[in-house]
Amino acid sequence: IELLEELATMIERFSLCGLGKSAPNSVLTTILYFREEYEAHIRDKKCPAGVCKALFHYEVDEELCNGCHLCALKCPQEAVTGEKKKPHHIDQDKCIKCSICYEACKFDAILIK
Repeated sequence: IELLEELATMIERFSLCGLGKSAPNSVLTTILYFREEYEAHIRDKKCPAGVCKALFHYEVDEELCNGCHLCALKCPQEAVTGEKKKPHHIDQDKCIKCSICYEACKFDAILIK
């Protein structure tokens, strides 16, 4: 983060045109107001907003899952498996993180981790 700030400041300072001087503003502003987001992504390898697919995965909460099977039926990759009336499981290798299972679950049993 410090390197980003340093580079942005240098670009702003040494650019010869107005566009070059203003280009780093968005980087500096987001670091100023959303530093914790940057830190979460870089240090913790997590995306608090849940939009960076490489930094989260879905899991089934076995205590909340009643095995209704709706998530498994909706999953386009057949990544959700399990017997009816028993907690299901998400195969992380098959999951494309499309969120269809998450949206389909009426029991909030699918968690974003």
